Amino acid sequence: MEKVSLRLTVFFEEPFWVGVFERVTGGQITVCRVTFGAEPRDLEVWEYVLKHYHELKFSPAVESGTRRKADSPKRRRREAGRQVRGTGVGTRSQQALQLQREQAKTGRRQAGRERRDAERQRRFEMKQQKRKQKHRGH
Repeated sequence: MEKVSLRLTVFFEEPFWVGVFERVTGGQITVCRVTFGAEPRDLEVWEYVLKHYHELKFSPAVESGTRRKADSPKRRRREAGRQVRGTGVGTRSQQALQLQREQAKTGRRQAGRERRDAERQRRFEMKQQKRKQKHRGH
């Protein structure tokens, strides 16, 4: 059976509160970013997860680094303190979000290019039709 872990980090990023879902599956990490707006309460976050988790669009998978087990209680305590203080999003998560942004950007560019080409083709056909109308009676 494959182990899946999910972590949600909520932090303030001017001017909104943002949540980052990190899903680790088989050494691969995928990330999704959600903007909450006003500071969400715990209950609101939990309801959001229950109602909208299936709608989240996660980034493509990025290789996740394997973490070494903490061997001493003091080290474990330090690690827990770092996670609680947390700097927000981990670097692997940032890479996954960046990859998702780039893919969305290329998708938008391609859609825009197709729209422009379709508009050019429509104008060309209208111009050709107008030319034929002018020469119709002669």
